[in-house]
Amino acid sequence: MSRRTMRRGLAVFATLAALVGCATNPVTGRKEVSLVGSGQEQQMGDEGYKAVVAEYGLYDDAELRTVIERVGGRVAAVSHLPNQKWTFTLVDDPAVNAFAMPGGYIYVTRGMLAHLQSEAQLAGVLGHEIGHVTARHSARQITNQQLAGIGLGVASMLSPTFQRYGGLAQQALGLMFLKYGRDDETQADELGVSYATKAGYDSREIPDTYAMLRRLSERSGQRLPTFLSTHPDPGDRQRRTAELAQAAVAGRTDLAINERPYLERLDGVVYGRDPRNGYFDGTRYYHPGLRFEITFPSGWQTQDTRSAVMAAEPNERGVMQLTMAPKSAHSPAEQVTQLERDGQITGSRGRTETIGGYPAWVGEVGVRSSDGTESVLAAAWIRKSPDVMFQILGRGEQPGDAYEARVLEAARSLRDLTDPQRINVQAWVVDVVSVPHSGAFGDVVAALGPFAIPLDEEAIINQRETSSETVQSGQLLKIVR
Repeated sequence: MSRRTMRRGLAVFATLAALVGCATNPVTGRKEVSLVGSGQEQQMGDEGYKAVVAEYGLYDDAELRTVIERVGGRVAAVSHLPNQKWTFTLVDDPAVNAFAMPGGYIYVTRGMLAHLQSEAQLAGVLGHEIGHVTARHSARQITNQQLAGIGLGVASMLSPTFQRYGGLAQQALGLMFLKYGRDDETQADELGVSYATKAGYDSREIPDTYAMLRRLSERSGQRLPTFLSTHPDPGDRQRRTAELAQAAVAGRTDLAINERPYLERLDGVVYGRDPRNGYFDGTRYYHPGLRFEITFPSGWQTQDTRSAVMAAEPNERGVMQLTMAPKSAHSPAEQVTQLERDGQITGSRGRTETIGGYPAWVGEVGVRSSDGTESVLAAAWIRKSPDVMFQILGRGEQPGDAYEARVLEAARSLRDLTDPQRINVQAWVVDVVSVPHSGAFGDVVAALGPFAIPLDEEAIINQRETSSETVQSGQLLKIVR
């Protein structure tokens, strides 16, 4: 290395040293390089919470929320950050996942709850996520991404949605889609077992959780990633957590499992996707609550959240997104004028139309990105009612091409939803049933009446290895109706 290169390197290092701070890791007690201060972590968590609620929604079950807050509070109280303000949130999503954000925000999906068997298992899941916070894994990921100069992003198909939020909220949402490293997962597993045991739960229940997650790991098609896609197995996780748990519980006789009360509270919980919040049938999207339907381009990949419906050509040569426009009394044309007046768009070219019997504006608008470049989007605003106006934005490879035309064709397909069968859809729910007599799991489930999912899936949610496994009279089973 030349002296000139060395001097340049030392100068860069000195600049980084001036800009990058150090933070003490609460778990190890060591100083770590960090671009994320505690104040910024808290702000990121606060902004991320608002975005998660907007994108995925809260599950409206007061009893289950109480369980999560109570169990999570007990576990957090014995963690390395007992004085942290912890927030435990039940997300209305079918994905089997839990995730953490800076600032003490812990999220668990209703899909995860439906697959757990006891408070002890829930304590293990929450303890694992608390461990990611106390060991500053999220802050380290953000620091590593920023030092590498590549920023913190999300899946490309979701980025148009997340761009509605500020920078900190975008970063927080992006953490849901980043994989932790195996060393971080190993440490979070260890902390999860330790915290759950110290909180008074039998951590020997935790390995069965990972056995269940392993069986689910190849499932796909969910809006949120599944647990193992963001929390990769650091290697023989089930065996290793069993060894950790055996060591942790040694000499303890006061540990709780709380299986039956936990299962009883699952009775009636929604399982899988809730069609009442909108659903796809092929390329046709139906929303019973807002009473509309729309056809997206054939062959495009589709995805929806509480606040947006998205579609993208497989090679991303065309993308589009449907959202609700902010509430206002404007007509569609007035909305475009107001956006231009406010500087949110740089210009527009289009005309008023009638779509599905409703007033609309369809055309192209100019937008300026944060780096100053300008692009053109296909756009439509459709006023369905005084309180509801849809906003549809999309793009092709270039203005006026066939992909942009397909975006506008989709926008013009929006119609009222009038089919009673499409409107009166019902969600699957978990029916918690007491086993009337002992027998093989498969035979007992069949005798309990019709169920909505395959038998092997029933076995997974009940954490039974095979359909021939014996279940005892009086045990509780989760049957999806």
